[in-house]
Amino acid sequence: MSDEDGYFGESVAARYDESSAGMFTPDAVDPAVDLLARLAGGGRALEFGVGTGRIALPLAGRGVPVHGIDMSRAMTARLSAKPGGDTVGVTIGDFATTRAPGSFAVAYLVFNTINNLTTQDAQVDCFRNAAGHLEPGGCFVVEVGVPELRLLPPGQTAVPFGIGPAEWAFDTYDTATQAMSSHYVTVRDGRAEHSSIPFRYVWPAELDLMARIAGMRLRDRWEGWSGEPFTHESRRHVSVWEKPAD
Repeated sequence: MSDEDGYFGESVAARYDESSAGMFTPDAVDPAVDLLARLAGGGRALEFGVGTGRIALPLAGRGVPVHGIDMSRAMTARLSAKPGGDTVGVTIGDFATTRAPGSFAVAYLVFNTINNLTTQDAQVDCFRNAAGHLEPGGCFVVEVGVPELRLLPPGQTAVPFGIGPAEWAFDTYDTATQAMSSHYVTVRDGRAEHSSIPFRYVWPAELDLMARIAGMRLRDRWEGWSGEPFTHESRRHVSVWEKPAD
């Protein structure tokens, strides 16, 4: 990784909104914004990995002051260029350790972004960073998938998640290290192009322990933003940890 923007440089930023179009629909965005606005109350919100503003912009549109931390100047340039982008403050840096000015009622991290931190230490640092930004009684919210290891038969390391006429996408897993990578193969003009992004998958119970290390406690966990029950069949979760009020 040589790009100062990490794995989300100009080539990714230029097509990010289009390639993730399903995540920009009202059905995907509105429930998340509803919950975050309630948790923020009259306070400020901090987004780790703010990207192009999929959640930050509509949340700011609800009257919640929003600040974001992101390593990618290319991604945040798209945010700033959108209507309302000038209302969202941005600090460039690694959200595991970078400090933003002020304190916040809610910090949040969505769409599997915790997995972009590829070591357990970095993920723990992220929880500590969130707790350090929160006001007493504030909440840290994470949306992330449950590792898909149940889909791996013995001897297999890959799970496809996107198949189209000219595009294929699949994840590969190393169950010994919790390392995974998302791979994208695109055929253009008869030529195949391959790109991949490394991640570290993490279990719900492991996240709870990280929160405890950072001085927070689990308040709620649901399958999705609308409060669906989290069960052993759930493929993702939205979890809320609270910083003690005293």
